[in-house]
Amino acid sequence: MIADIFNEIVSVGAYVIPVMIVLLVVSLGGLFSERSGVINIALEGIMVMGGFVGAMMLYFLLYTVELPIQLAVFFALITGALVGMGFSFFHAFASVSMQSNQIISATALNLFAGAVGVFVARTVYGYRRINVDESYRMDVPFLSDIPVLGELLFQDAFLSTFIGIIILITVIILLYKTRFGLRLRSCGENPHAADSVGVDVGRMRYAGVLISGLLAGLGGVFFVVAFQNRFESDVRGFGFLALALMISGQWRPMRIFFISILFALMRVVAARADSIMELRGLEIEPEILRILPYVMTLVVLALTSKRSKAPEAIGEPYDISKR
Repeated sequence: MIADIFNEIVSVGAYVIPVMIVLLVVSLGGLFSERSGVINIALEGIMVMGGFVGAMMLYFLLYTVELPIQLAVFFALITGALVGMGFSFFHAFASVSMQSNQIISATALNLFAGAVGVFVARTVYGYRRINVDESYRMDVPFLSDIPVLGELLFQDAFLSTFIGIIILITVIILLYKTRFGLRLRSCGENPHAADSVGVDVGRMRYAGVLISGLLAGLGGVFFVVAFQNRFESDVRGFGFLALALMISGQWRPMRIFFISILFALMRVVAARADSIMELRGLEIEPEILRILPYVMTLVVLALTSKRSKAPEAIGEPYDISKR
């Protein structure tokens, strides 16, 4: 009995971790933008664009160049991240340089990304889907033999899992232990005070949005590789879910990490309810389980909204004349 429960936990964990990593990385991307003072609800569109170009690159490297799978994934991740950064530049230009409405700018990118993905995929491949259906899992030598932890993290693992953990550690250090992080956060809290001590607010906000795009584009490729194995012109609302996760986590990396585990678990429970022992025998409509992650999102946001404290200057274009 205990062995069966343990096997079930490992089985569920094998699905929870990749989903958690996608949500975590994209949420951390949004964190950079909003900590600098720029609202970025374009995470969904940036994920779509990064996942789309990453899938194209992966298809080319696997089936034309015939690179080894993990090497092809690595180059696809780099490509998707760079495309995400480039795509987010338009939001940075509109929000920082043109001082336009940040919500409208981000919404335009969300609408544009899906349409471009469908059009180019149909033009190049003849249909809107790009299939990269391969086994991207791998075993890490030596570490996969560790009891429990080895089975959860290092057996049948995705490259994205280790990159995501590295990103989390890097973000914490960058935001709270470096001059760059202090300046970035000051631009989101009090840009006029930051400007008065020589911080270039516009440059810092550009940096925040571009890093946000890089991580969201990377998350789009993570989604294609570790969750879906194909590009279908959308990311199933993961970008918006990551925004909710970021707000629920109070714009703090470690809180975002723990809440991402909860959100990922709810997502996996909804997708694999029939195979989870505790839910067997219960008469639950599939539709109820499918909406469970989104209901949980609303519940968490409702519970945390009173304590939610966004950066003071978020969403406000910087006007030096008001200093």
